[in-house]
Order: sequence, then C-alpha cells, then structure tokens
Amino acid sequence: MAQFELVMPKMGESVAEATIIKWLKKPGDSIELDEPVLEIATDKVDSEIPSPVAGVLEKILFEEGQTIQVNGVIALIQTGADASAAPAPASEPASAPVAQTAAPTAASTTESAEALSARSDSGRFYSPLVRNIAKEENISLAELENIPGTGKDGRLTKNDLLDYLPKRGTAVATAPSAPSAPAPQAQAAARPAITAPAVSVSGGDEIIEMDRMRKLIADHMVMSKAVSPHVTSFVEADVTNMVLWREKVKKEFEKREGEKITFTPIILEAVARAIKDFPMINVSVNGTQIIKRKNINLGMATALPSGNLIVPVIKNADMLSLVGLTKSVNDLAARARANKLSPDEISGGTFTVTNVGGFGNVMGTPIINQPQVAIMAVGVIKKKPAVLETPQGDVIAIRHMMFLSLSYDHRVVDGSLGGSFLRRVADYLEGFDANRSY
Repeated sequence: MAQFELVMPKMGESVAEATIIKWLKKPGDSIELDEPVLEIATDKVDSEIPSPVAGVLEKILFEEGQTIQVNGVIALIQTGADASAAPAPASEPASAPVAQTAAPTAASTTESAEALSARSDSGRFYSPLVRNIAKEENISLAELENIPGTGKDGRLTKNDLLDYLPKRGTAVATAPSAPSAPAPQAQAAARPAITAPAVSVSGGDEIIEMDRMRKLIADHMVMSKAVSPHVTSFVEADVTNMVLWREKVKKEFEKREGEKITFTPIILEAVARAIKDFPMINVSVNGTQIIKRKNINLGMATALPSGNLIVPVIKNADMLSLVGLTKSVNDLAARARANKLSPDEISGGTFTVTNVGGFGNVMGTPIINQPQVAIMAVGVIKKKPAVLETPQGDVIAIRHMMFLSLSYDHRVVDGSLGGSFLRRVADYLEGFDANRSY
C-alpha cells in the first residue's frame, strides 16, 4: 500500500491559485482512475479535478472555501491492493501554512522579495492577484499588513484592497513615505472615490446575490471603463453575398465536415484579415508602453445558460481555414456552455468579437475586454432596401444589411485607425466571393 499526494494542478499560464468549491469525495470513499475528486474555481473558470490514481481518499487537507496555490498538496490517497481496507479518518483541514508552490523560476527571483512574498512574517497569506494590485499601486508589504481583511482567517481579498485604495490617503498605515514622483496608478488612487448611490428595497422586491462569475464580470467591466477611454465607431455592411453563399453551401458543408457553418467563422476570418492590414489594433497598453502582439488570438463572447458571459479564444486564428475556424467556433461554444473549458482556452486573447445580433439587436457599444484595446460587435442581419450603383445607373434593391460597431481604447487607437479598421472588415464582408469553396 502506498500513499499518493493529490496536488492542485496548474490550470493555465496566468493561474497561480484556486479556491476549493466542493469536495465530491469524502475520506474513506473509493476513487477510480480519472474520477473527479473535487471542484475548484480560479479567477478564470470553474473545473473538476480528477484523480490520476485509483485508491481510497485517506485525508482531506483543505476545506471548501479555502484558496490553495498551484502545486500545493490538497489530499492524500491510499493506493495499492490494501487500499480498499483503509480506514476512513475524519476530514481534517490543514493548520499549517498553504503548501509550497514549485520552485521559483530564474525570472521570478529578479523581483523584490517583498513584492512576491505570498506570506508575510506574521503568517498572513496574500494571493497573486492581491500582490499584483499592491505592486501596481506601490503598496508595501508593511502597508498591506495594516489593511483589514474580510476573507477566511482575515485573509486580504481583492475587494478589500480595492475598497482601501480610495481611502488610502486618509488611512492609518505604517508604509514608508511616498516617493516624490508617484506612479500614475498611485495618483489615480488619490482621486475622490466614486460612491454608488444608496438603493432602497421595498417589501415586494426580491434580493438576488450575484454568483461568483457575475461578480468577476462586474469588476472587470468597471475596471475596463476606468482604465480605457472608450470610443465607438459604426459602419453598415452589405453582407448579401455572404448570406447567399452560406445558404447555398450549408447542407453540403454539414454533410462533408460534420459541422454546421454559421456566420461567426466567416466574420472572424474577415477580422483576422483586417488585423493583418492594421496590426496596431492588435496591441495592449502597459503604462507608457504599447505591446504589439505577434499572434492574432480572437476571443468570441459566448452567452451561457446561466445568463453570464465567457470569452473562449481561438489562438492564431489567421492561420486557420474557414473549415478550421468553423470547427473551433463550434467546439469552443459547445464546451463553454457545458462548463468544460480549460483556463488556457479563455486566456491570451488579443481582440474580441461579440454577436449582439443573436439577440435581435441592431447594434451595440461593447466594453473592451482588458488588456485588449478593441472589441467589435456585429448586429442582426436584416433585409433592407439599399441603393446599388450599376453601369446603367443607381437602382434600389433588397439587400442583407448588418451594422458593425467597434469600441476602442482612445489612448492608443485614434479615430483614423479605429474607423479604417472597421471599414476594412466591412469591405472584406461586402467583397465576399459568392463562388468560393470552403
């Protein structure tokens, strides 16, 4: 009989910790190979953790609701012939500090120890997200120690830190005096706080608590509007050729490829081509630096049955054929609705497309998905009378028309770039070859 340590797996390049939502097994339960043992949540996605071995769950080291770092041991499993006879010890949460993560990389050792310390001398734990915010806002470890936390065992949460920032100038802290030339983030923190209005509740009103994903979306949207000055441009595109082509090939396409073709991959193909023409729309902003992205990774906003939203990412979309884009779109959308996406599949996007037309909307003004600098919305396709220029003169014809709207970060994308890019996407859609193969 052997003892196997079940560890918190790495859930993506940018995911350093996860919170245990629910244990699916209890001590003494038998576990099959690859059988889910627990459910976890990261700041990106919820997932089930399967067991890489068969055996009996001997001991649970952390309770539901606790946050564990990647590579930390979370449970012990007895394996071998005698595993079925193993006793069922009581569930016992760890009283020791959170399990150590893997050894730091060479790059991480160049950071200051204070900025990267997950646990202070007092034993207080700080998540990677809290430490990143503290670093951006020039908050020292000593100052963090004096901020009250509402998390388990007094842990400082992201919301605690965000609530503290507007009051930072008047808060009592032991941090060293600010430098003579504070960073832009620190200057922003000193501005007067914006207070949400009080909301009255009558006897017949229903109070619904936001779920975890809705809270994350809300925080992300507020952050995006605060970070980027949003500007939105609009164009109307004649997509008749695209509509007629899809109608002509959709049955043959499904029979040959085993996939239904929608308008989404066709639009994504046009977006990828336009990004190649205007690569400065495919950037991010880091302080005063513009990061020009090498890869074209297109996010597609997907509505979930819960009413929430998630954005799966098609990596290197410009390298895929229309068939490849179709398969990627259908696969990611289906697994998004079934909550089967991995963190890597919803990270790394460089540009996002959202389809407001799916809800019958003509157009929309979407909010940028940070740290990207632009997001495009496509409206519903409607038959409308339109003026066509012909060699014999102008005529009025019934055409399939669609509005496109582009919200962009006016810090780095001016009207000329944003408008030209959006017009180029429309040009590619209007010039769609109705006789092309797929």
